[in-house]
Amino acid sequence: MLALHTWTLDSTSLADVLLVTLAAGWDGIELRRVDFARAAEKGQAAAEVLALVKASGLRVACVGVELGWMFADGEERRRLFEAFAEACRWANALGCSTVMSASDRGRGDLARAAANMREAADIAAANGVRLAVEFNSQSDQLNNLDVMRGVVAKAAHPSCGLLLDTYHLQRSGATLAAIDDVALGEIAYVQYSDVPRTGLEPGKALDRLPPGRGSVPFKEIFALLDRKGYRGFMSYEAPNPAAWARPADQVAREALEATRAQLPVR
Repeated sequence: MLALHTWTLDSTSLADVLLVTLAAGWDGIELRRVDFARAAEKGQAAAEVLALVKASGLRVACVGVELGWMFADGEERRRLFEAFAEACRWANALGCSTVMSASDRGRGDLARAAANMREAADIAAANGVRLAVEFNSQSDQLNNLDVMRGVVAKAAHPSCGLLLDTYHLQRSGATLAAIDDVALGEIAYVQYSDVPRTGLEPGKALDRLPPGRGSVPFKEIFALLDRKGYRGFMSYEAPNPAAWARPADQVAREALEATRAQLPVR
């Protein structure tokens, strides 16, 4: 199942993103917390956003939470977990079984990260969803598969698993063997986009491309996931100012066509 991440069409309103996504033929949509925040800035309640998404007829693959909770403590930790629970409730209301969180950007105590992850997973489970955690190749510490896999293993919670993102896997140097070593049960969610072959800049990640236009070995990765039996959503998350400047319907349609060209033939 293939979903379109709203960040991919960031310059387009959510209402139009839903229409474009459906018309292009995607199976679902991935929502971000910022989609709700932008609506709130316009005086729209979360309930209105939920109603808009439900009315589109699209399945919701995942709902993003506010990052920063992995190393947090004190009042900020409390605030972030309240926001986390809110996102879990939104996901549940949309019939979505997954929430995702990117890793914290800075550095911190990995034992605290694991403990916070267990508590976050408890909140997710209480709301009928599973937490998928993503390492970010441009983060200071939680920036590769091994380190995030270790934290998830230490958290040891059935409602928490890894988010595998092809962009960050490629930029962090993860090998196909390393990806293959991840058991199906560890994988909670998948996001994907391609990495430019040249011009990469440290810290910059708004350069993502459709599959087949960069350096990611998509045919091998998609085949690997298929062999493992992964049948969940794969979400196309490709923020790029060049794409935002183009017609949203073209971007959505071309990305879906590029994705299908890389999928295994069954």
